Amino acid sequence: MLQKISFSPTARPRALANWLFFVAALIVLMVVIGGITRLTESGLSITQWKPISGIVPPLSDAQWQAEFEHYKRIPEYQQLNQGMTLAGFKAIFFWEYLHRLLGRLIGLAFALPLLWFAVRRQIPRGYSWRLVALLALGGLQGAIGWWMVQSGLSVRTDVSHIRLAVHLLVALFTLAGIVWTALDLRKLIRNPQARPARLTGLGALTGMILFVQLLFGALVAGLNAGLVTDQWPLMNGRFFPGATVEGRPFLDALFNDPAIVHFVHRWWAWVAVAALILLARATRGIDRRASIAIHSAFGIQILLGIATVMSNMNITLAALHQFTGALLVIATAWGAHAVGQRR
Repeated sequence: MLQKISFSPTARPRALANWLFFVAALIVLMVVIGGITRLTESGLSITQWKPISGIVPPLSDAQWQAEFEHYKRIPEYQQLNQGMTLAGFKAIFFWEYLHRLLGRLIGLAFALPLLWFAVRRQIPRGYSWRLVALLALGGLQGAIGWWMVQSGLSVRTDVSHIRLAVHLLVALFTLAGIVWTALDLRKLIRNPQARPARLTGLGALTGMILFVQLLFGALVAGLNAGLVTDQWPLMNGRFFPGATVEGRPFLDALFNDPAIVHFVHRWWAWVAVAALILLARATRGIDRRASIAIHSAFGIQILLGIATVMSNMNITLAALHQFTGALLVIATAWGAHAVGQRR
């Protein structure tokens, strides 16, 4: 049985919750910028990892030329982008630099206030370990990001779609954990003896089904599988398009074939919708706002997904699709948390 958590007079659950919601908003922005970075093929424009000095972008013509020369050494440039001008390089450099800079800012936005709250003994008992674990996840995410970039610096002309999926899923898992913790802290504002919400079977099942959908969404992005077809519900005139490359083993095709990955992503979505409807119905009598958020998020997400495919991967629509995906994770965490408050 979970122990009741009370807090001392110095604890500030409201301030902690507001801080975590702010960090969650930054992570949503990070997910969107990361999606644009992938869509614009910008992710390999910075070929070195400099955690401190990398904060400052190239400022002189000589520094820009040096960065461009680093890029010219990798297969993406040599096989796909020969003839790119320095101006073209600056355009893709911008998105990758912004993505990394925002990652650093999120790290500071989490670590420094956490240290402040800890020193002033403002963290309620039972929450310190959880906040430190979330900070560790953020640090791990930075390492995963560089691990992903490294996969495209030799041999390949892009990053590994598997590593990209890991990178995105860890970000979304961290986002869900931050939102869940913030919601627990908000309960303490109203009731100092409130216990953390538990993860119910329904919440866990919905989360696992949504995880599969997010996984295949990340694989679609990594494989450029959205370009397989611009039709919906059919794929190039067929319900099941078949593999892009025949003769692949089942598991290989399932995770590596663009047509199969696209097919799974578009139709598993309806399994996710069914689970989300069940969660929303269970949530409705506890927190109607969470129920509305779930319905709204998955409804908009479906429409954006279809529009993105039919527009042949319009960047704006694709970025909005990823943005709404992050909001759907938040809404799902909110609903699962509400259901988990029942005792």
